[in-house]
Amino acid sequence: MQINWYWKSIPLALLLVACRSASESGVGESPNYAVIPATEQSDTTGAWAGLKSLQLDTTALLQREIWAALRDYAFGGPSLVLGAATNVRVVLDTGLVRSTLNVQDRGIELLLRDSRHLYRGLSLLSLLGVLNAGRLPVGAYHYRPRFVYRGMHLDVARHFFPKEALFKYLDFLFFYGYNKFHWHLTEDQGWRIEIKRYPKLQTVAAYREETLVGHYNDTPQRFDGQRYGGYYTQAEVREIVAYAAAKGIEVIPEIELPGHSLAAISAYPELSCDPTRSYAVATKWGIFDDIYCPTEKTFQFLDGVFDEVTALFPSRYIHIGGDEAPKGAWRESAFCQDLIEREGLVDEAGLQSYFIRRVERYLNEKGRQIIGWDEILEGGLAPKASVMSWRGTEGGIAAALADHQVVMTPTSHCYFDYYQSDHPEEPLAIGGLTPLEKVYAFEPIPAELPVEKHRYIWGAQGNVWTEYLPDFAKVEYMALARMAALSEVLYRDSTQRRFADFAQRLQTHLDYWEGQSVNVAQRLLDLRFDLAGGNAVPLRVTDLRASVAARVEQQGPGDDTWTAVEGTSAVLNEPGIYAFRAVDEAGRVGRATRVHYEPHLGLGATIELAQPPDRRYPGRGGSGLLNGIKGSDEKYGDREWLGFSGEDLEATIRFAEPRVLRRVGLRFFDGEGQWIYLPREVELLASTDGQTFRSLARRSDWQRRAKVEEVEVALEAVEATHLRVVAKNYGEIPEGRQGEGYRAWLFVDEISIE
Repeated sequence: MQINWYWKSIPLALLLVACRSASESGVGESPNYAVIPATEQSDTTGAWAGLKSLQLDTTALLQREIWAALRDYAFGGPSLVLGAATNVRVVLDTGLVRSTLNVQDRGIELLLRDSRHLYRGLSLLSLLGVLNAGRLPVGAYHYRPRFVYRGMHLDVARHFFPKEALFKYLDFLFFYGYNKFHWHLTEDQGWRIEIKRYPKLQTVAAYREETLVGHYNDTPQRFDGQRYGGYYTQAEVREIVAYAAAKGIEVIPEIELPGHSLAAISAYPELSCDPTRSYAVATKWGIFDDIYCPTEKTFQFLDGVFDEVTALFPSRYIHIGGDEAPKGAWRESAFCQDLIEREGLVDEAGLQSYFIRRVERYLNEKGRQIIGWDEILEGGLAPKASVMSWRGTEGGIAAALADHQVVMTPTSHCYFDYYQSDHPEEPLAIGGLTPLEKVYAFEPIPAELPVEKHRYIWGAQGNVWTEYLPDFAKVEYMALARMAALSEVLYRDSTQRRFADFAQRLQTHLDYWEGQSVNVAQRLLDLRFDLAGGNAVPLRVTDLRASVAARVEQQGPGDDTWTAVEGTSAVLNEPGIYAFRAVDEAGRVGRATRVHYEPHLGLGATIELAQPPDRRYPGRGGSGLLNGIKGSDEKYGDREWLGFSGEDLEATIRFAEPRVLRRVGLRFFDGEGQWIYLPREVELLASTDGQTFRSLARRSDWQRRAKVEEVEVALEAVEATHLRVVAKNYGEIPEGRQGEGYRAWLFVDEISIE
């Protein structure tokens, strides 16, 4: 089927492109093709389109008409004729292999394989104009999105942003070819959408008395003493939804349930399992025990909320959360226990499933589908629910195997509130480390998923939680570059992606955004490196390179001059602090990366781990525990920290020859807000044959004065060929703590031996 449209104007709210004639373009200038996500290009000869002007209509009216026409044609609806023939042409032809933006001297043509590809064509047109100062380079730009769902998320509940910031965020999404905006509107710390039926959601739930300052793990915790809050009126919501629709972006609202509901309960205590208590909107981050009680009053409340939400949002999907819902209040509630028995449920997980199914049934009756975080799998998945898999990919695999639609958004690759560099100058973040390279390497379809189930992987999403993002400039800093990286994952498979090529194109974008006063993270010149020891000291720092072509310079201990590093490696000859930096071909200087090297007897020894670290936090593997380099005191996600999820650390170290051991030091991260616990116990054992080990010491008396617990164990001159270090995982997180019921994390970064 082939359908043609002609119109006089193209609506692009992002910017106005003025196309110059070829004679005005200058001599010897070459077009910039730094397109993200990348397209296949042809006929890009370096010529400029000779279009004198291209009128852009910033109103959404015409675009909505075009979209309606495309949708109707896609489903066999009536025809629609728009305008007289001009130099812009749109063709829908479902027989095409891919869609194409074709820029020629005579005009512009959009050849669409799918009606949903219209907006990517329009954003490509906008992008080309931006990168080329308003001129359009001649060429055919072929594109075909890999996934149907290409999403970005924004949490406005922890921190509230005005509608103008939301418009800007949607501009970013449009620019990089996203089509879904997941809008996280309710939380323990604030309710951000006007619900007229329940006015206390505006007067009470939308405001907290103060806000945590610094990190959750700081001791003592500090607060600013300032009342904080706000909400979007229904009129503002309609504006934002319309603004998104004009860019082909569907807005999916999230109303959290049954957990993360303290703000709503503070306004209406009767929604809790203990209405006699007083509640307050949360002033700090984390997981709270107070959740919706599954009473008819609660379901009546939620039905009323969703009546107004569905009237505001035309989206097919409504996100209902479902994550991190502690069950303590349900266990203690006689009503909940009677309900479990009456409904024939196994336990409180079954009760959560019952809760989700009730909500799903109501929304299905209104013609909507639910989507939730992967915890909605617990107790049985609602019949038509879709799953966002955030705690890794396992939940997504389970849902796909059960023929449910899945959006992959694991913390390991898609959480853009995590640190994007382990450099000490990075601004405060919740934790973790998700650099650009890691985002770019993400594969949304797990290798272990059978091929016939691949079709259930709907797409992927980047998440921006805002506990530590108090203003929109910080959102820009944390999200924009990684948003660009994920966009290419969503359009091209791994065989079509090369990070070095992407980084080169990204630099052009970063420079452009910086020129527009956008707070982007210029981190392409941050160095990444590996460490290699072997059987001898000194340590070798290998593979010293930035994301873009650059030379590397270094400073040694006590030296304040920079000297060029020959080749791709440097040798650390003595203890002390070494500094390395990258300088690109344009003379831009990257941030200095410092390495504090403290050699000890463990260097050169071999190490075996009884249990490997979790794949999300592998550090440098076992050898990283014996490299003489300590991890960050603030960031457990850097390359020196090894994380064990619910598992013990058991490391057996073998020396090349017998050693006299006098001291063993260990470092553990202490961050209960991130479910990271100190070990229950550390035991040291020694052997002279590698077979029989005797216990040397046990420790469990932690000082807990900082985020990093440094454990020093003095020994009485013990000769050994083998040293075994056992750190017992804390185990299940107790009731009333963040992450209750889950297994704790154990993080360790170095075993120093003297």
